[in-house]
Amino acid sequence: MRTIAIINQKGGCGKTTVSVNLAAVLASKGHRTLLVDMDPQSHCSLGLAVPEAQIERSICDILRAGLDGSMALADVIWQISANLDLAPCTMALAGLEQEISDAPDRDRRLLQVLSTVCDQYDYCVIDCPPSIGLLTFNALRAAGEVIIPVETGYFSMQGAVRQEATIQMLARRVNHAARFSVLATMYDVRTRLAREILTELRRQFGEKLLPVVVYYNSKLKEAASFGQPINEYDPSSRGMQDFEKLAQWITAHPPVPREDQPVAASPNSPVMDRAAELVERARALSARTAALAAKLKTQPELASGQHETATSVMEQPHQPSAQPHTSNSKLQRAFGVRETTQGLIFIQPANGAKRVQIAGDFNNWDPTITPMKRDDTLGVWQAQLPLPPGRYLYRLVIDGLWVKDPYNTKQETNSFGELNSVIEICS
Repeated sequence: MRTIAIINQKGGCGKTTVSVNLAAVLASKGHRTLLVDMDPQSHCSLGLAVPEAQIERSICDILRAGLDGSMALADVIWQISANLDLAPCTMALAGLEQEISDAPDRDRRLLQVLSTVCDQYDYCVIDCPPSIGLLTFNALRAAGEVIIPVETGYFSMQGAVRQEATIQMLARRVNHAARFSVLATMYDVRTRLAREILTELRRQFGEKLLPVVVYYNSKLKEAASFGQPINEYDPSSRGMQDFEKLAQWITAHPPVPREDQPVAASPNSPVMDRAAELVERARALSARTAALAAKLKTQPELASGQHETATSVMEQPHQPSAQPHTSNSKLQRAFGVRETTQGLIFIQPANGAKRVQIAGDFNNWDPTITPMKRDDTLGVWQAQLPLPPGRYLYRLVIDGLWVKDPYNTKQETNSFGELNSVIEICS
């Protein structure tokens, strides 16, 4: 069973919307899915039309009981639809942290409960509260994957920065490392502010930012108000399309299998190295956020939602240098992409990069599928890709940063307000 925790310390960033609709779409694809509501506000129950007054037993009761044998998870389950079950909660969950604070297994209760049903479900999605406490740590301990929804607004960027404390505590207190991903939500491509923040998230989190965006869509709010997931309320909406893409990406990218080993708090441990990397990114994001705040003061039209079509200027300083570091003029003319009898060949100058990959519509925008190989003799990165005739869009991923190909003049603006490179194969 793949267990995914939806976490952000900031409220209003779309955690419950992501939890409910991701679980519902996974279930609609035939995956046996369990949705666990760990937020005392019980918004998952509200969003699925489960009245709190009719909840006799909840996730709070079974977490309180632990594995004493008095209760089973089946005692609290509500069947929402085919393949979708809900473990609801009530406001009583708010007092559970104090009740079990002295228990030796206080941060493992949820893991223990879910271990009893791991063969009954394909996926478990956990909706977490907007705080860091025992409830969230229980979710972290149980999850192999963590998705952090971040609204593409200024204050939500600060919420992403606050994950620094979560990462540090995770490394010290949880005995396994979960795969962290960031999901941009409530994205309005029409506003320059949203485009700049999305670019900043991509710059800071790199491959940790999911290649799927949940656009602002009123149908998602309407669906919640009617107690329905988006796949039931309006299966033709943009919101449904976004969550289908998210579900498809998740099913196609399971985490790398690994043994669950205790994590030492040593600074040299792999988890601490990963945590330190993300913490450094969070600090850098904080600095960039401060700069954006100053920009908002001098350019209030950014926050007012005025529509602009210009490409984000924040991306420009990080474009790869257009000056090749080689004196071979013939090789310089080969930079970019061209068609050969064996397929497309991509060539980029080395320029000090540690890793260069290609993401495009031909590989479902997954850069890990098409890495470029470094040729130290020529001082270039290159990759050959056999493709049938057609028109293709792509971007380079240089050390985790997504950029256009500076050596390909054929470009078009994508839905993020950024530039994709274009290649056409005629024969």
